[in-house]
Amino acid sequence: MANTERPVELYVYDLSQGMARQFSLGLLGTFIDAIYHTSIVLGGREYYYGQGIQFSIPGRTHHGNPMEKIHLGVTSLNDEIFLEYLDSLKPIYSPEAYDLFQHNCNNFTNDVAQFLCGRGIPDHIVSLPQTVLNTPFGQMLKPQLEQAMRPITTAPTPHAAYTQASRDAGQRPGASKVITANSLAALEKALSSAEASCAVVFFTSSTCGPCRSIYPRYEELAADAGSRAKLIKCDIGAAPDAALRYEINSTPTFVTFLKGEKVEEWVGASERDLQQRVDTLLRMAYPPHPHTDIKLPITLSTPMKPITFTKVPPLGKVTEKLGDTGKTPIIQSICDFIATRNNSGAIEAHLPNLSNVAALLRESFEGLPADKLFPLIDLFRIVLSDVRVSGWFAEEKDIPYSLRLVTLQASCNLFSSPLFAAHLTSPALLSDLVNLITTSLLDRTHTPCRVAASSLVFNLATYAQKQRSLYNEEVLGGVSVDILASVVEALKAEEDSKEVVKGLVLSLALMCYCVPLDGEVKDFLEALEAGAIVRSKCGGAGLDKIFTRVMLWEYTLTDILPQQHSHPRSRTHDLRTVMVAQHSV
Repeated sequence: MANTERPVELYVYDLSQGMARQFSLGLLGTFIDAIYHTSIVLGGREYYYGQGIQFSIPGRTHHGNPMEKIHLGVTSLNDEIFLEYLDSLKPIYSPEAYDLFQHNCNNFTNDVAQFLCGRGIPDHIVSLPQTVLNTPFGQMLKPQLEQAMRPITTAPTPHAAYTQASRDAGQRPGASKVITANSLAALEKALSSAEASCAVVFFTSSTCGPCRSIYPRYEELAADAGSRAKLIKCDIGAAPDAALRYEINSTPTFVTFLKGEKVEEWVGASERDLQQRVDTLLRMAYPPHPHTDIKLPITLSTPMKPITFTKVPPLGKVTEKLGDTGKTPIIQSICDFIATRNNSGAIEAHLPNLSNVAALLRESFEGLPADKLFPLIDLFRIVLSDVRVSGWFAEEKDIPYSLRLVTLQASCNLFSSPLFAAHLTSPALLSDLVNLITTSLLDRTHTPCRVAASSLVFNLATYAQKQRSLYNEEVLGGVSVDILASVVEALKAEEDSKEVVKGLVLSLALMCYCVPLDGEVKDFLEALEAGAIVRSKCGGAGLDKIFTRVMLWEYTLTDILPQQHSHPRSRTHDLRTVMVAQHSV
């Protein structure tokens, strides 16, 4: 489906209600047009920062009417991606982190604007706090201004505006996962689309009070089921022929179907009953993979947080290696960002102009020699560990060891944002990534290079496992065999690093867990004698007790894969449920 571009607007408010314009010159010695508060408006919602990340219907916040509306550009990102990005910002833009002068609503909108449109908000808005603090009287008034403005800037969203915005979001086209069938033909069409899976039909009527009470829960179940099931609503008043066909005499009535066949029918508005029956239907349609019966407490309790490389080198030496490039304003802004983030945390670190960073990288790859590229990519590696940067860039031959190492580490750091993994596993990038992993795993001279490569494989494996478990999707496709071959070969050859061995075996386990039983992975691993290789590494001298337990989760990888090819294909299974269950053992 083609992406639809949507306009992005910046709403600008004056918290002083005109007083700054009148009195700033006399009080501060410099003219200030307004005390700016800004928000981002996209898709019928106004997003801003105060009491955490908040939203409302546009123009209905407690700040009144905006003094100005600025068109920032357009974005083709959908709400799902945008809201996931906002979720990733919550630790940085928390209620407790708000600071009127250092970390405020304008910093938030500047970051979001860069993510959506590739450009920030006007500089005079972002720089206003520093403009005030640069005046002697501004420094004196800082505590009083902070105390006076905090109740205004961090006030909660008005209840009516929040409720209406939530309701409007739920009514946007495509937001509801429930299929409405207002005729027998429409109902039959919806059911036919679920003949390969399962369906639930909710027969309702406009005069049914209990139907209205349970409908929000039905919507939630439809969203949770996603593509695994069709949840249908049929108003028998609008579709009397459907009521006659299915002999519906009262509402609410629910009927479930599995692969085109009716399973059960019941009457009543019990949310608990509805939940249990839908869960049962989904288990019948998608039986758990046999791997879920194997107890793998250590493997499955391995933290799924991506491995990142965040160590900061001496920035002065890095810029010195860059020569004249290291003296440019964009490099200086990158170094300031890294230093502030390292010393004071992400909250205090304001993003550099990421469009300029991207342009510098493009120009440098075309013009700089490899020895100059290394320090530049090393800086890029560090900034990518910030979720705001890696999230932004998600929308966006033989090499020396040092350059290859920092490229591997930078690639690992791209996983700090959930938005980038889908790009890395796209056909355009995945083959290059696999080539980088393969050559690096076989580098017998540089152990740090193999450690970084095994970390990158682990990040790929955790993402692939998540997509398989939650969405029944095989994101690595045929390339998974190439990755497995590289991992097994590297594991066989590894004699020096426990860290590399651990990363590779855990990656193998995750890549094999719940794989389709009719696929080629089992036969391929048997041909490579992967089980014997893993067993030899588990019992090798020098492996400590805990490390050995990790390796001995099963005697061979091939033993994990069932011999019966007649078992149903891999089905959706929530890995988090398995992990919780294993923790409770």
